[in-house]
Amino acid sequence: MWKFLKTSGGVLRYSSRRKAKLEKLIGVLEKVAPGTEFREAIDRILAVGTGALIVVGEITELRPIMSGGFEIDKEFSAPRLYELAKMDGAVVITNDLGRIDSANVHLVPDPSIPTHEAGTRHRTAERVAKQTGSFVIAISEKMKTVSIYFGDEHFTLESIPLVLAKADQALQTLGRYRTGLEGEFKKLNALELEDSVTLRDVVKVIQRVEMVMRMADEVRFQASELGTDGRLIGLQLNELMAGIARARRLLIEDYYIPRDDKDAERISGELSAFDPEELTDETAIARLLGYRGTSEIMNKLVRPRGYRILSVIPRIPGSVIENIVSRFENLKNIMRASPALLDEVEGVGERRAFAIKEGLDRITASLGQGGYVYG
Repeated sequence: MWKFLKTSGGVLRYSSRRKAKLEKLIGVLEKVAPGTEFREAIDRILAVGTGALIVVGEITELRPIMSGGFEIDKEFSAPRLYELAKMDGAVVITNDLGRIDSANVHLVPDPSIPTHEAGTRHRTAERVAKQTGSFVIAISEKMKTVSIYFGDEHFTLESIPLVLAKADQALQTLGRYRTGLEGEFKKLNALELEDSVTLRDVVKVIQRVEMVMRMADEVRFQASELGTDGRLIGLQLNELMAGIARARRLLIEDYYIPRDDKDAERISGELSAFDPEELTDETAIARLLGYRGTSEIMNKLVRPRGYRILSVIPRIPGSVIENIVSRFENLKNIMRASPALLDEVEGVGERRAFAIKEGLDRITASLGQGGYVYG
């Protein structure tokens, strides 16, 4: 996972800021993706083999490290960038890619900023990115490669056929994991009907859901690198991931132990921050859900509150589901409740009570025939 993101420190790992960082990186890739005018200019520069140093950022933040050059202040276009990149210095572009601010600029970043690069152009690019938070593109005239620096991150653009092949392979793998996830939900559904769910069963499904979501992030990153060529990949990804994030939230709502400092949303966020080693640790996930987190506790029988199953019934507002769960406490009690008892819950009413009862009966019949419920 993430092996395509080569950083100065090795490989980008999951962290508490993983999601925010991913979104920023995708934003950078979308600016240089095929089909954009920026990418057209990059391809032209690569074709003639001249090399270039291009900085995209807030001009006020870049001004202190800019020396010399020519003020351009013209609307951005691919031909203009291509021609200006022929000069030795850097081309500086506004953060919104609206205007070319200056060209042939000598950049003087803080020399004490560590860099792992050897060439002058790439060392400058890495330091400018780290110092200003801009994204910097260094195009090598000898190697004919495009290196992108953004903050502490560094990655190299790959050829479209190679990225397409990787994205297609990742989609196929994601499809297999999605099929496996459906199997895990089927098992969980059957155990819930039998009232024999253990904490280990729940944790196993949570692990599988999180793995699928992380694989989807990788595919989404690759799709953003493909630009217009990645639209089909994006459509396939959306189809594969439909309902997965919601299923994870409902699954957590069904089984976590409520605390003042933890709700299902926060637990989902903390789960996303787990590194790969933590994600394979059953007890770590159990602790996150509010349990003691020992190997013995994993065999503890637990009951779902019923959020996931009730959410499948059409036209039942979330507030009503909350009231039903508060009244009956768990799915077993909800499924045993008569329409008259359901009618007593605030917001239900007679017609909705019968609809809920019929919906639960249909779900039970479907699960008994091997169906599954995401939520």
